[in-house]
Amino acid sequence: MTYTLEQFAAECREALAADSGRAGREGVLACVKKALASPEFLETHLGPDATAEREIIYEDPDYGFCICAHVYQGARTSGPHDHGPTWAIYGLASGETEMTDWRIVEPPQDGKPGKVELSRVYEMKPGDAFLYDIGDVHAPRRMSSSRLIRIEGCDTMKVQRTPLMAVEDADAAE
Repeated sequence: MTYTLEQFAAECREALAADSGRAGREGVLACVKKALASPEFLETHLGPDATAEREIIYEDPDYGFCICAHVYQGARTSGPHDHGPTWAIYGLASGETEMTDWRIVEPPQDGKPGKVELSRVYEMKPGDAFLYDIGDVHAPRRMSSSRLIRIEGCDTMKVQRTPLMAVEDADAAE
């Protein structure tokens, strides 16, 4: 099934126009899964010529969401984080990612980061996509090189995120 960037963006727009809340984001999640099922889409945007760790391949002028292509070389671990005032959808095209969800147990205050505790750990395999809604805290661990599609509710490079620290790390620092 051929799925173009133009179709992908239009269907994301339709989903968000129909519902600006969780249901609309679930509609965008379905679009990400559709893109992951299109070998032509993946070859065009995440094929061997794609090398950027993060490239915005579409930014919607009205709704503000961004479609990003990510190519990560080698293993990498990220700490617990949210996406500030927005949401993100991760769709894995190649490689494997161990994803960890976290629960905030103590919000940030007085200049100190918030504390989070482990909620669940699961594997993302090629074709898997997950929605991380506003306020959801997660952390990816890539065991090797990977390629993914990520939709951001807005350009996350332009938003302030909640400073967070795992409870065991925060306790060790005190």
